[in-house]
Amino acid sequence: MDDAIFITLSYTGIRVGEIVVLKWKDIDFDNHTIYITKTYYNPDNNTVKYQLVPPKTKKSRRKIVVDTVALKKLKEEQVMIIQHLGASYNDNSYVFANVYRHPGYPILIKFVESRMARILKQTELNSNLTPHSLRHTHTSLLAEAGVGLEEIMERLGHHDDEVTRRVYLHVTNQMKREASDKFSKLMSSLV
Repeated sequence: MDDAIFITLSYTGIRVGEIVVLKWKDIDFDNHTIYITKTYYNPDNNTVKYQLVPPKTKKSRRKIVVDTVALKKLKEEQVMIIQHLGASYNDNSYVFANVYRHPGYPILIKFVESRMARILKQTELNSNLTPHSLRHTHTSLLAEAGVGLEEIMERLGHHDDEVTRRVYLHVTNQMKREASDKFSKLMSSLV
């Protein structure tokens, strides 16, 4: 389950509260899209007492085009969860379903956070990273790839460009410095 969660977070930039309530009907495998229509609200961390609430803003309701790598992992997750839970799969709908105490219910946000912390510790990577860091990284990589600010904002479901712009401008400024350095090297090799 870990690889499917973290690949999906990395390849889509969706929020952890959006991924834990992702349902199979939200994924269109044929058209390579994921529909974000809800988010998770569970202040008491009670597995069976949660709420599905609308996303933060109107812009947060969105359709994301997804790479085949992430879709393949999601398909593998679907097969695994159905085989593992069988008839005990509560309403057969959550992509990242709890498989232990309350089979079929959505996993807790804390579960995703603790799994990531454990993986980071095991691999001796930066322990300060969080699932939200993957969203930030996704944004940075899109900017580095030359994706426009408006497209990034739409993908992330941002209604205000302040946060997106901060990450985007940081990356594009870095790209400008690198372009200048590359140009200088090219010119010095010609002279």
